[in-house]
Amino acid sequence: MAGETTGVEIVDAALAGEAAPFAERLVADQVASKLASQDATLWGPEAESEASIRLSWTTLHKSSRPLIGEIEALRTDLRSEGVDRVVLAGMGGSSLAPEVITATDGVPLTVLDTTDPGQVADALAGDLERTVIVVSSKSGGTVETDSHRRIFAKAFADAGIDAARRIVVVTDPGSPFAELSEKEGYRKVFLADPNVGGRYSALTAFGLVPAGLAGADVARLLDQAASVADSLAADTVDNPAVKLAAAWAAAHEKGAEKVVIADTGSGIKGFADWAEQLIAESTGKQGTGLLPVAVEGPDSPGFADAKDDATPVAVGQAEGAAKIAVTGSLGAQFLLWEFATAFAGRLLGINPFDQPDVEAAKKAARSLLDNPDKLKGGEQPSTVDGAVEVFGSAGVATDGKLADILRAFFDSAPETGYIAVQAYLDRLDDASTSILRGEIAKRTGRQTTFGWGPRFLHSTGQYHKGGHQNGVFLQITGAVEEDLDVPDRPYTLGVLQHAQALGDGQVLAEHGRPVLRLHLTDRAAGLAELVRAVQEAGE
Repeated sequence: MAGETTGVEIVDAALAGEAAPFAERLVADQVASKLASQDATLWGPEAESEASIRLSWTTLHKSSRPLIGEIEALRTDLRSEGVDRVVLAGMGGSSLAPEVITATDGVPLTVLDTTDPGQVADALAGDLERTVIVVSSKSGGTVETDSHRRIFAKAFADAGIDAARRIVVVTDPGSPFAELSEKEGYRKVFLADPNVGGRYSALTAFGLVPAGLAGADVARLLDQAASVADSLAADTVDNPAVKLAAAWAAAHEKGAEKVVIADTGSGIKGFADWAEQLIAESTGKQGTGLLPVAVEGPDSPGFADAKDDATPVAVGQAEGAAKIAVTGSLGAQFLLWEFATAFAGRLLGINPFDQPDVEAAKKAARSLLDNPDKLKGGEQPSTVDGAVEVFGSAGVATDGKLADILRAFFDSAPETGYIAVQAYLDRLDDASTSILRGEIAKRTGRQTTFGWGPRFLHSTGQYHKGGHQNGVFLQITGAVEEDLDVPDRPYTLGVLQHAQALGDGQVLAEHGRPVLRLHLTDRAAGLAELVRAVQEAGE
């Protein structure tokens, strides 16, 4: 893999100078060594109780070693039975790390972090005779993951397969999934370290079990993390995590509240998606924080033409407009970015281990599911343009042609604000939707993020409500051609997906944020019309 040497280079000379006092403050306060020894007082009295039960991630390169043998033994048993297709049902911290690990190692893993019926149906259409599903949830109460479990358990039973033998669970001790697993007699239950938060869990059972069962070399991953652990615990300005956090904090103080992340030949696949959750959910609260913007490459809009409100960070060698370059193997980068994010929390004056605003969207979605009349026929579009229905929150203009509506909406974002595109669609079949990020960024000159719903609710959703309140939110929903029932639940996946979109939009609107929802009555035709309208809006 390229970039095996782990390090952080602050490429921009001015930023390096501005970062120096922040690094010196971290060193003087011995923050690195205190974090390595799991000192919960580093983020102040208000954060101490939460931090005291969230710091075991600092030693996972050691404490996760016993998992290696357990994972390999289960993988060997499954393969001896002809079971070699791994499906992962998990959200946020339960899915992002294993997806990066397996993609980087080049081994197949089917990831279900969606409520889109089409995407789940595609996963069901795989060879069930060869399939094991890993049901992964820290809380054990994740509605998406529980829905996937129910759907696959029924599919196994309908195919004459013993479902209990094909379900592996990863959860925290004492969670509802742990109790259910014992009752149902599931094949294997991996109990993760409860003193690790979801976004810091890459090197726990949540990251290692699905990746290892799929064939990734998880022992090597832990070796990579171990190789950098001592340097991250050192109270020195050369500590790469100290350098990275200091640069982020210095840039933030000067108004660069966005961190734009591009891969520059690191050999790591999809790292920015994992880092996005770590940074956004850890720092985006109390009206401050760092907004991560995952872009397609160093030549992408938002990176190549970054303005003063953003800091371009290269994962790999310094290239193009990068002000910071971070090198290292995947396991080393996991630990490095986790340390840097915890340091940044101290410099920003926030608790990097809580997520006070995440639950709001979940509650709103549950409320809609409990009142299905609100989801059925109660909303009428303000405008219909071809295959696109237009809905807007209070104060959002929704009359006229789609291009005009979009132009006005994009212009409502402050110059130093951002545009968030949130697609509640099929991440595979509707993958071309992601081109909207670059198109909008190029044509508006504003930093633009892209998230697949509801997966981003477990990631950047915290920042949207708790971070800098200068975003505008473009939701994209789509008609469901063939829905899927959720066994023993009074809703379908399509209804759940719709409730999640409306619920999050409702919470954003309550925060005073502009929300424009575009519903594609025909996904393919509507998307084509939307792309044309975005291009026209930027002319």
